[in-house]
Amino acid sequence: MNHPLKTSALAAALLIALGAVGYGGYRLGTQHSAPAAMTASGDAKIDPASGRRVLYWHDPMVPGQRFDKPGKSPFMDMQLVPVYADAGGDDGGISVSARQTQSLGLRTATVSRATLAPQLDASGSVDWNERGLTVIQARNTGFVEKLFVRATLDRVAKGQPLAELYVPDWIAAQEEFLAVTRMQGDTAALVDAARARMRQAGMSDALIAQVEKSGRVQTRITLTAPAAGSVVEIAAREGMTVSAGSTLFRLNALDSVWVNAAVPESQAALLRPGMAVEASAAGFPEQRFQGRVQAILPEVEAATRTLKVRIELANPGARLSPGMFVRITFGAAAREVLQLPAEALIRTGRRTVVMLAEGEGRYRPVEVETGQEAAGMVEIRKGLDAGQQVVVSGQFLLDSEASLRATGTRLAEPAASAPVLASARTHEVMAVFESLVDDMAMISHPPIPELKWGAMTMGFRLPKEGWPKDIAPGAKVHIAFIVPESGEPQLTHVMKVEGGK
Repeated sequence: MNHPLKTSALAAALLIALGAVGYGGYRLGTQHSAPAAMTASGDAKIDPASGRRVLYWHDPMVPGQRFDKPGKSPFMDMQLVPVYADAGGDDGGISVSARQTQSLGLRTATVSRATLAPQLDASGSVDWNERGLTVIQARNTGFVEKLFVRATLDRVAKGQPLAELYVPDWIAAQEEFLAVTRMQGDTAALVDAARARMRQAGMSDALIAQVEKSGRVQTRITLTAPAAGSVVEIAAREGMTVSAGSTLFRLNALDSVWVNAAVPESQAALLRPGMAVEASAAGFPEQRFQGRVQAILPEVEAATRTLKVRIELANPGARLSPGMFVRITFGAAAREVLQLPAEALIRTGRRTVVMLAEGEGRYRPVEVETGQEAAGMVEIRKGLDAGQQVVVSGQFLLDSEASLRATGTRLAEPAASAPVLASARTHEVMAVFESLVDDMAMISHPPIPELKWGAMTMGFRLPKEGWPKDIAPGAKVHIAFIVPESGEPQLTHVMKVEGGK
């Protein structure tokens, strides 16, 4: 019979052996699922293809994680990219091999001199042309007997009757004139005086000529439209009494209209009074309306930071009506400038940067000052010279690497990244602390499904208060971290787990 103590010892030994085998299988599976992550700063390796010393490999889409040998990225369907010891310098440059240049799809374009014709587009609303406004008033006290136009916004033609008025004040002046014309002898002076009194009473020359021709008193007058347009106001109604100077109608011509366009204040230098414009309306897609800038109004909308521009458009057929929205294209003068494709720009919010290709796989971030844009090209006022090559596709991957290395010009601005850190989602996990490398803590963690990360050893930026002194390599820790847009995981909390080292 076996002794109970010996049986217990054998069982304990068997459990320890099974645990060791299980842990070994876990580590082996981790190493096969992704390239081994860097755990120490060790000596740089030599790339047999180029003979250059490699510091580490990384995925440009997740630049914060470093690996100590080449292989396939555990995050993207692409090979890891080597970072060479001789890549970069004080100017913030980086270097990419020819194979990786093709893999990342990097394309370049030449900075050139060309004629740039800026095309500024803006939207605006159609309004009445106030210079086409006509006011029709009563010249004498009278009565409205007939009204031919009864609704506002009715369109009228030139000479169309609007209303008929009875004016009793004209009777005495007309009878005096007719009496003088019937007198014998030299009455020319008397006739001229009587005609002047009728004119003074408010009678038009046409009405006076009608009285003289017919020989009868004209007590009624028909008011007609002096020009074609729309009736924007009717102040007369049948049977009402009107006094001299009373406004009866307001007409607005529609042969031309105003457009109040909103133009960004940054484009104010392109505008000038009298410049030609072309407009299109959704209701008439086949027609283009021509016009000119009439005035640049001294008013800026505070909320949208736009400048108001008044444009006068010809309106053939009176198709454009007040209230319509139209699209305005301004024709700015062309000039010779230094330009490159607008897609090459990396705008950080505070400045604009391009990745300059210096040959042999070297790239360097350069800050530029831009000007006008047109047809996908942008003017470069400062920072580049004609003939230089800039990256137009894949430059954001180079931006990530330049930001990660932080040598010289840093495209991702620290001040701008602080709000991102504060708003990023926090992740928590149990892990094992391996070592400290510069300002990074190398930590082995299990798979994190929400981030699609496999189990691996990777670098985390230290928390603000630094690494706790009582946590040594090999200790089990509970960590909380966030992943900002820069790609480098940032520790926010580290706590040693009881029972660890």
